[in-house]
Amino acid sequence: MPPSPGRKKPKVINEPSSQRLLRVALLWHGDREARQSASLAEGRFSDVAKALRAVGIETEPAVYHDDFVDEVEKQLSSVDGVLVWVNPIEQGRDRAVLDAMLRRVAAQGILISADPDTIQKMGTKDVLFRTQAMSWGCETYLYGSLQELRDRLPLHLKGGGARVLKQYRGNS
Repeated sequence: MPPSPGRKKPKVINEPSSQRLLRVALLWHGDREARQSASLAEGRFSDVAKALRAVGIETEPAVYHDDFVDEVEKQLSSVDGVLVWVNPIEQGRDRAVLDAMLRRVAAQGILISADPDTIQKMGTKDVLFRTQAMSWGCETYLYGSLQELRDRLPLHLKGGGARVLKQYRGNS
């Protein structure tokens, strides 16, 4: 996909080995203490970091919180790519501040995964509805408003069986 207007083309990942190693930040949500003590030696992203290092990519932790967004933006502006694992609705917040910062970093030509504009276009949970007929899909309903949920959910519950309700964005 070509870069959005106003964005630089992302850096090429297959640089010759004689040049410097690529650096990728692994970004997740946390508080100040988590940022100060962050390590990729152990924890939930240690295997990702290990796999990237095995193919010659340096990794670094990048703990994010809206309270120190400028500090994180400065850090991300110095790497080649960012792998993002931030629940969009972490602790009652949304991703407005984070997504704006990621757009600014991407505008510098830094590869962002998952780019907030791409995620928005995908519709996050909408994709489950749109692809339900594919091999991984299942019976899926989409409620576009609270009123639609009130009107249609009781009818869908009458069929019995388990139901999972997912909000538009988020992992919870």
